[in-house]
Amino acid sequence: MFGIYLKRELGRRKKAALVIALGLALGIALVITVNSVSAGMTQAQDKVLKSLYGLGTDMTVTKARSAPTSGSSGRPNFQFDANSNDSDDTQSSDRVMTQGGQALASSVVTKVSKQAGVASAVGALTLNVTKVDGSFTQGKAQSSGGNTGNSGQGGPGGGSSGSTAAPQVQGGGANFDVNSYSVAGVDVTDQTLGPLAGSKITTGKTFTAAQTDAKVAVVSKAYAKENSLKVGKTLTISGTKYTIIGIATPDSSESTTDVYLPLKQAQTLADAKNQVTTIYVKATDSKQIDSVKSAIQKNVSGTTVTTSADLAETVSGSLSTASNLATSVGKWLSVAVLVAAFLVAALLTSSAVSRRVREFGTLKALGWPSRRVTRQVVGESIVNGLLGGALGIGLGLAAAYTVTAISPKLTAQLGNTGGGSGAGGPGGGGGPGQQATQNTMEIALSAPVSMTTIALAVGLAVTGGLIAGAMGGWRASRMRPADALRSVS
Repeated sequence: MFGIYLKRELGRRKKAALVIALGLALGIALVITVNSVSAGMTQAQDKVLKSLYGLGTDMTVTKARSAPTSGSSGRPNFQFDANSNDSDDTQSSDRVMTQGGQALASSVVTKVSKQAGVASAVGALTLNVTKVDGSFTQGKAQSSGGNTGNSGQGGPGGGSSGSTAAPQVQGGGANFDVNSYSVAGVDVTDQTLGPLAGSKITTGKTFTAAQTDAKVAVVSKAYAKENSLKVGKTLTISGTKYTIIGIATPDSSESTTDVYLPLKQAQTLADAKNQVTTIYVKATDSKQIDSVKSAIQKNVSGTTVTTSADLAETVSGSLSTASNLATSVGKWLSVAVLVAAFLVAALLTSSAVSRRVREFGTLKALGWPSRRVTRQVVGESIVNGLLGGALGIGLGLAAAYTVTAISPKLTAQLGNTGGGSGAGGPGGGGGPGQQATQNTMEIALSAPVSMTTIALAVGLAVTGGLIAGAMGGWRASRMRPADALRSVS
């Protein structure tokens, strides 16, 4: 009886049922859209952090920042001798510096790995290499100190290598180019963490565990393209030739390191034996990250620990702006629209019940109790709510698909986290006295819809139906058989 009556009444009031369902559908569609876009923002931010942190990294440990010493400019000095005659003298010089000028002893890696909650810890050495090529002529009045050459990308977690301060050239007149790029020393015995973990070798091969001190290199795809480098060619850094064995392509965003070397080779180049600039840490449980951070800060003095949450707080640009809008304005707008949809559905249902005075009054005269009348009205409202939910899910999925298909580009900038590095993130940045720089990336936005979001939409549809049914049922339960007689004209 319940089902037959329900079907008949919904068929008689198709227009009213559709209006109620559409109101609920718009609110539910907006909730799905906002939730999917917010999830897309989270994924985009994760891509930014992964490209800097490396795959599987929960936190990084760097040396605590110390105040610059008196007279320290943080800029590399190059000494060139001009010829005694007026002929040009073509010269070349490399300057290798650890990023930030701060380094930790390699023994700290072992100490960090022994802390409670640490699954593994890997050390890396990040370098900035500034190469100057040009001709220097005695007697010329001009001298150029700007960075006019090509610049590479920043180191892992790092500031752009193009931000290296202009070198000071002493001697006669000069006409030269400056080319800066970043180098990362990788622990070849464990490449699951560290600067190379967030990239795939698309050409050639990666390091083997036996190449701890081999003169081999892996270069990023962008750097290889810019400098016409291929597997098998050699790359000379500060007079040492390295054979390129692989080309690395980052899993997401841009490459943040230009050249990867075995850790020992990087230490030799920088005259930093048994030193690292960054320690990449993976926790045994993601829920223990805060406690692991506290343990390292307490037990390993002179270090700064940066988690992905710390790094996420420094993300700015259009990604951050869009994320804030989706989180604050979008969610509050969704709540407001849902409340309005629920209220409209309740009022329309109550109004429809008021127009059915004769019907409900007659049913009560025939012996229907109030609870049965209420159950009938609530049943009709729940069906309307489910219809609205189905329409809302369809509209929400269409909106999410449109966002993903368009894939609007968002810019993300990562500023200084205040650690032992100059800028950009853990382990990266310029030397003392240099202004902090930002690592800028472009991310394509998507709007994934999870099953949790679908379940939320169904729950909202049922809730809307129950609220509308409760108000309509309350109105119907107050009717008396006499009301039916009074309604007869």
